[in-house]
Amino acid sequence: MNKDIFRELKEYFARPPLFEPGEPKFWDDEYISEGMLEAHLNQEYDAASRRIDIIDKETDNLVSSGTLKPGDRVLDLGCGPGLYASRLCRKGMKLTGVDISRRSLEYATRYARDNGLEIEYICADFFDIEYSGEFDVVVQIYGECSTFPEDRLDYLLGKIRKALKLDGQLIFDVSTRAQRRKEGAKNHWYVFDGGLWRPGKHIVLEEGFDYPEHDVWLDQYIVVDDDRIAVYRDWFHDYNLQSITAVLEKAGFNIVQVWNDLTGTPYEEGGDWIAVVARKK
Repeated sequence: MNKDIFRELKEYFARPPLFEPGEPKFWDDEYISEGMLEAHLNQEYDAASRRIDIIDKETDNLVSSGTLKPGDRVLDLGCGPGLYASRLCRKGMKLTGVDISRRSLEYATRYARDNGLEIEYICADFFDIEYSGEFDVVVQIYGECSTFPEDRLDYLLGKIRKALKLDGQLIFDVSTRAQRRKEGAKNHWYVFDGGLWRPGKHIVLEEGFDYPEHDVWLDQYIVVDDDRIAVYRDWFHDYNLQSITAVLEKAGFNIVQVWNDLTGTPYEEGGDWIAVVARKK
């Protein structure tokens, strides 16, 4: 192996500083986004989106519990290919979806058009939203709130609070350390002749780094091909009920409902997820 490449690789084997970014162009990368869309729609596993049967149970629970009501104006942040938005629209809500992935939104827009669903989709970074008192509900589902450092989450919650009407609600879920302990460290390497990260031959070095003092975990993917080394990082800030309650209260929200997941499983400590409905103060 070229010594320069080996030297560069060695730098990535050390635990990086907390929330140090990897490659900036990830979700909307021209090639990777195609594989990500396939992963969103794949029903054999739930790496990118939950499977359709689970999504159906989640949306059914949100309506049957009275959390969502026909006529509600709903903002779906990180909507991806519209798997939640399309179902909520069919249940009588008025949907706006925001996502950074152009490819996912092209699919969502085409699906809505072909199925007669009136949904507004916006290709943007949801940190840039500028709404004021327009929505009854904001949803951000499948642990996206766990992927930011707390100061960025605080900033986003401020944007969400501003977007909500008086007494508007935020619905989301966050991962817990119990889930992280089950998944464990990911320290593997693979050789591919085409795959998610690259169309041609490449090597993927997959690593997991734990930051238990911060309840943070990193899944890191080092991708090596003939052209370069690229590092992709998925950060996860895990929460318990006490810590997410404190974050919400600081941002101007009161929790009104907690489940172990959005299908409505009653809350018990030690679950993999915490699903929350919080009301704007």
